[in-house]
Amino acid sequence: MSIFELYLKLGIDHIADIKGYDHILFILSLTIVYQIKFWKKLLILITAFTAGHTLTLVLASLNIIKVSTSWIEFLIPITIFITALVNVLQKSDKFVNSSHRFKYLAALFFGLIHGLGFSNYLRAMISGEDSLVLPLLSFNLGIEIGQIVIVLIALGISLLVVDLFQVKRRDWNLLISGGAMGISLVLALERIPW
Repeated sequence: MSIFELYLKLGIDHIADIKGYDHILFILSLTIVYQIKFWKKLLILITAFTAGHTLTLVLASLNIIKVSTSWIEFLIPITIFITALVNVLQKSDKFVNSSHRFKYLAALFFGLIHGLGFSNYLRAMISGEDSLVLPLLSFNLGIEIGQIVIVLIALGISLLVVDLFQVKRRDWNLLISGGAMGISLVLALERIPW
């Protein structure tokens, strides 16, 4: 297995690992309000998240920034809670440009925080590598692929629930977002760093 394949697989496995369900929960919270017809906007949204965490992965891997792991582990569920809360507060099932722009900026910013969460894991993995470029590139590509797969699964389930079983989109949004808020609140309380 080449270095590229190894880190690509590590990236996919890391984002899709059910033990790291907080990352999956964030992706679901970020994307649950979107219909499949907005897949291009959704792809840009997910890529904003990837761009944010790529930046902090690079900076942390190069030891340019260091943030306490306990604070990062606390802030990750806070990002989930805020994202899900925005979904709950969104009254319309229609696509809202201002809400999408907010989510884009939030995804970019929250990606910075989540990237710091990935950085300790990745730093341990690449410590023996001669160059950081290929491992960082392939790991982030793996993360992006994993996120896209999660989004496609979520869109497919939403399509079934809303279109086939005739659940109102707003009710589906409230169910998933409310569940994400509850889980993230418990996680945040368990991870209070002070």
